[in-house]
Amino acid sequence: MQYFVRIILAGVLIVTGASQALANSLRVGAAAPAFTVKTLDGRALSLASLHGKVVLLNFWATWCPPCRAEMPALERFYQLHRNEGLEIIAVSMEDRSDEAKVRTVAAAYTYPLALIANAEVEDYGRIWRLPLTFVIDRAGMLRKSDWSGEQPISAASLDEYVLPYLKTPVTN
Repeated sequence: MQYFVRIILAGVLIVTGASQALANSLRVGAAAPAFTVKTLDGRALSLASLHGKVVLLNFWATWCPPCRAEMPALERFYQLHRNEGLEIIAVSMEDRSDEAKVRTVAAAYTYPLALIANAEVEDYGRIWRLPLTFVIDRAGMLRKSDWSGEQPISAASLDEYVLPYLKTPVTN
C-alpha cells in the first residue's frame, strides 16, 4: 500500500512541478519561452533568430471568427511597423489535413504563418482558447501574456500594448 501511495505522491509532485515551471515560464517580465516554427513558405523562425525584434506570437484558426476578425488589424500594424523591427508569427491550430484552408486565408496576409504541426511552442502551455497572442520585446522578455479574444486585438490595443516596445531600442 505504501508503494502505491509513494507512486501517487511522486506523480502529483511531478505534475505540480511541471505546471509550476510552465507558470513561471509565462510570467510577464520574465524571459519568453523559446519557440521554433516552420512557416508555410518554408522558413524556419525561432525566438533566438528574432532577437532584437518585437514579436507577436499569435495562435488562431480558420474556423475561429474572432481570430479572422483581428487578422486585418494585425496585417495593417505589420505593414506600418515591420521596418521598425516588428515580427508577427501566426500559428494555425489546424491539422495538416486543413493546410489548404489555412493557405487560402494566409494568402491575404504578409506576416509569417505556420501550422501547429510545424511549430514547437509547447512552453506556451495548452492553447485552449483562440485567438491567443503573446507579446515579446526586443530582448526576448514576455511583455503581454494571455491576450485573448476577451480583449480583442485592434489598432488601438496594438498601439497600447506593442508600440511602446517598438520605440525602445534593443539592449543586450
